[in-house]
Amino acid sequence: MFDRARKALGIEKNSNFAEKVLLLSFPTALVFLILAAFKLVDPLLAIISLGAVVMFNIAFLFPLTFELQQIKKYISSLSKGEKIEEIEMKLSEKEAQELVEAVNAMHSFWAQKADMLEAQTISDTAVLDSLPDPIMMIDRSGNILGANLSARNSFGKNITDKNIDKIFNSNNFINAVNRILKKETQSENLIFYVDKPINQKLYAHIKQLPWLSKGKAVAVISIYDMTKSMKIEKMQSDFVANASHELRTPLSIISGFIETLQTTAKDDDKAREKFLQIMAEQAEYMSALIENLLSLSKIEMNQDTKPEGETDVLDIAEEVSEALAQKAQSRNMKICIFSDDNLPIITAEPSQIKQLIQNLTDNAIKYGLAETDVTIRIKNVEKMPTSKSFKTASGPAVAISVNNKGPKINPENLARLTERFYRMQEHKDLNIKGTGLGLAIAKHIIIRHRGNLTVNSNGYNGTTFTIYLPISQED
Repeated sequence: MFDRARKALGIEKNSNFAEKVLLLSFPTALVFLILAAFKLVDPLLAIISLGAVVMFNIAFLFPLTFELQQIKKYISSLSKGEKIEEIEMKLSEKEAQELVEAVNAMHSFWAQKADMLEAQTISDTAVLDSLPDPIMMIDRSGNILGANLSARNSFGKNITDKNIDKIFNSNNFINAVNRILKKETQSENLIFYVDKPINQKLYAHIKQLPWLSKGKAVAVISIYDMTKSMKIEKMQSDFVANASHELRTPLSIISGFIETLQTTAKDDDKAREKFLQIMAEQAEYMSALIENLLSLSKIEMNQDTKPEGETDVLDIAEEVSEALAQKAQSRNMKICIFSDDNLPIITAEPSQIKQLIQNLTDNAIKYGLAETDVTIRIKNVEKMPTSKSFKTASGPAVAISVNNKGPKINPENLARLTERFYRMQEHKDLNIKGTGLGLAIAKHIIIRHRGNLTVNSNGYNGTTFTIYLPISQED
């Protein structure tokens, strides 16, 4: 019966409501029992009076118990993060109302603090992720607690919670981190080398965080990749060395002829005309050499940058054919272009693809037999051949082959064609002008585009250079 009444009144089973009513009524019941025992009060009247007291206690305790249960449910819901409208809390007791108001004020305060903290965390994360260099925070054991986007891209998306010695296989770096963790020093700066995922030269700054910083992080590590700058320095030194070496010969020739024209051939008109012609050729060679060296250096500097432009290979081949038509005509040669239907637009840098096709076509005209054709064929292929020396893309590609008719190139020369400044002795004997950089430039353009280059040479079909370029640069 009491359970039915409790449920009807909305009282929880574990609220001890009955016990509280009985406990509150016990002193009165004891008084009435004593009075009835000494016959000072009629027993029936004592029972009726006790019942009235119990009813009064129930009426007194019920609102307080019920509203305490409501407050308990409300606070429990807030603690679980459930959304409850504050206006739904209708309380009659002043103390309960004041208690709920205090809880609401506390909830609003901490909700505001949580929103501010979340906004600050998002802002801090966005700032850290926008930084180009990897940054990591570690705890006292050397475990990575957090890493910015650059660190995740460089060393793995799942580096968080891994220990620092699982990421870097450098003893010098690990020892420097341990000195920070043991508080032997507040900061460390060092250069170290790693071979995974690729060979890299890295500069690290390891800094102990102040004691008042919150959280488990005790140190922050910032990494700067010096590999690219090291490559640039090497390219600059190579450029200076190559330029000085290759320019020395034409400069000495020009200098010698100038001295001759100023002395022994001063009044010799025939010698002057001959010498000036040679000097003009050497100056033209130096100009082409410098232009090719600058072009090669620029391509190498952007070697690790993915091309993004859209390129129509057929249009570029036709532009090259038109530009070199006069040069081909001077040797009674023609440039013929054949292509598949529905050639795709590829992701590539148009200016570099034009330079690539132009270098190969120019070579085909220069080194081919006079009165023959230079043939450019463009077709779709399902997959390009792989290379042993550099990374190539997978998936469909466009193949551009440039063929000329000429003597067979032996395997020893074929293996060295893309070396800088390499020129076949036969071409030197025939006094064919060139810098020896055209195919080196072509090779670096192909590497940047993750393509490939194959060369086939025989006595009956001449020499064919085939360029493979992926349709897309996406992995």
